[in-house]
Amino acid sequence: MWEWVLEPWRYGFMRQALAATLIVGTTCALLGVYVVLRRMAFVGDAIAHTTLPGLAIAYLNRWNLFAGAAVAAIATALAIGWLSRGRRLREDAAIGVAYSGMFALGVALTSKMKSQRDFGHLLFGNVLAVTTADLLGLAAAGILTCTALLLVNKEFMLTTIDPSHAQTIGLSPEWTRQLLLILLALAVVSGIQAVGVVLTTALMVTPAASAALVTRRLPWMFAWSALFAWTGGLTGLYASYYLSISAGAAIVLACTLLFGFARFSARWRAARL
Repeated sequence: MWEWVLEPWRYGFMRQALAATLIVGTTCALLGVYVVLRRMAFVGDAIAHTTLPGLAIAYLNRWNLFAGAAVAAIATALAIGWLSRGRRLREDAAIGVAYSGMFALGVALTSKMKSQRDFGHLLFGNVLAVTTADLLGLAAAGILTCTALLLVNKEFMLTTIDPSHAQTIGLSPEWTRQLLLILLALAVVSGIQAVGVVLTTALMVTPAASAALVTRRLPWMFAWSALFAWTGGLTGLYASYYLSISAGAAIVLACTLLFGFARFSARWRAARL
């Protein structure tokens, strides 16, 4: 029994993968609570896909991929905020414009790559290939994002629950929304190395959505979201090791199964009341 449990962690690459998954999972899970409560899941998906041109430019010029993705993600977040400022253009339309334009640019740039393997690596990542330098970058982005979230948590909470009251007492819902978009961009970028562009959004949304089914209290929602992300990450890595499947996909599938369990439990509790 214990041999089966401990065997994967005898390898350094598995320990590195676990550390990366826990860092990314924590960052995405905590920020994901506000993503779910504000119904901004599509924003995370758009930002994740629009990192592609930044990744492609950095790859073609042999620059740091993390920095390239960060620049593209933050630029997209700022563009979405600027286009939808003052509500003259609906946010979903602003997201669609930024998403389609940036993603098309990314596809055009990746067409200059030597092979589709290069393109696939940028889309799906490889958590099993995370290096110590990657971990340091992930940790720095995670600490920055979580610290900012902690410092402005009250403002985020109030503008999420009651934006009209927040504006009455002098808080700017527009400013907090813009800051949330930037933090989203940083969180998405920090997750790209672990699970890739395509799968990052699921890691951000699914644990938080599961937590929303378990509790309505915000502090507990943060705790449950992180727990679901950690459990999904650990389970996914075990599945990847023993079933020889993609680690990123296994992690997200594990989180999806946990969401199904949370959904079933919520319906069962409601039926008993």
